Amino acid sequence: MISISVCMIVKDEEEVLARCLDSLAGIADEIIIVDTGSGDATKQIAAAYTERIYDFAWVDDFSAARNYSFSKATMEYIYVADADEVIEEGERQKFLKLKRELDNRVEIVQMLYTNQLSCNTTYNFDEELRPKLYRRLRNFFWEEPLHEAVRLAPVILDTDIRIRHMPTSVHAGRDFAAFERAYQRDGALSVRLAEMYARELMIAGDKAAFLRAIPFFEAQCEGTVNEGLLRQALCVLVRAGRLLSDMELLFKYALKALAAGNAPSEVCFEIGEYYFTRGNFQKKDIYEAALWYYNAIYEAQPELNIRMAGSLPAGRLVECYESLGEMEAAAQYRAVHADFLGAAK
Repeated sequence: MISISVCMIVKDEEEVLARCLDSLAGIADEIIIVDTGSGDATKQIAAAYTERIYDFAWVDDFSAARNYSFSKATMEYIYVADADEVIEEGERQKFLKLKRELDNRVEIVQMLYTNQLSCNTTYNFDEELRPKLYRRLRNFFWEEPLHEAVRLAPVILDTDIRIRHMPTSVHAGRDFAAFERAYQRDGALSVRLAEMYARELMIAGDKAAFLRAIPFFEAQCEGTVNEGLLRQALCVLVRAGRLLSDMELLFKYALKALAAGNAPSEVCFEIGEYYFTRGNFQKKDIYEAALWYYNAIYEAQPELNIRMAGSLPAGRLVECYESLGEMEAAAQYRAVHADFLGAAK
């Protein structure tokens, strides 16, 4: 049987921490809690489960906090948990079986991270494999009968153990500030962070967040050679233009997206929103909006927010055809809308 350190970084998690730690009973041989500045009862709750509680001064760097938590671990493997996760009983039994039987040559165990769409998180999927359990100290092995070489790639095991994500709030506002500070500090973001910034904006950003983001994403449109990031930047800027009632900004980048071919669903949806929300409800505007909502679902693919290729334009199509008095079409899209909502549960 392997031994497991559970390592967590927390801040103001009094609502959910006990729920998470209760679900880890029997799995954790030690629990490491790194608190980055809680002002609630988080540390008092944690103290009922472990004495290994450490304060860590927040430096706008989640990796620094994670690395600090790992440095305190002493068991063979480290399980990374977030406070808003739960391992339900059937999955807990699978995890306990894994703990008993895991071949210690395995260095990373991936588990299924679930329940994203129903909690309005900043993800476009409901379930994905994520690395969750790591061997603390790596063993190196030689391979091949001649011209031998050390195996550098880790040994990874994919499992069907499900970790249920059950947040009580969306942390995008906190994350926007962190993205902005990182950009101001370093003068750039990695492609991965830029894509995450764009996704969180498109799912949870308000007007103020979009306004602050415009210079960064305009710079990506001018200087990036990454096609995926360029398409994502165009989505952000088109939405920013509509939210801020800046039609020049909206159509400048919408036209760039359309000229490039295969404009993303998000761009189509935002053009539809422009026509639908103009305020005069003329028939020609409603038909134009319906065309773009249709395109968002059936003629394009999403880059950042899957809802803008599904439930959101489908719901708008219902409204369009109801306002036009075309009840048969409205009923058709009401069924489509219901299908999208059902798929997200």
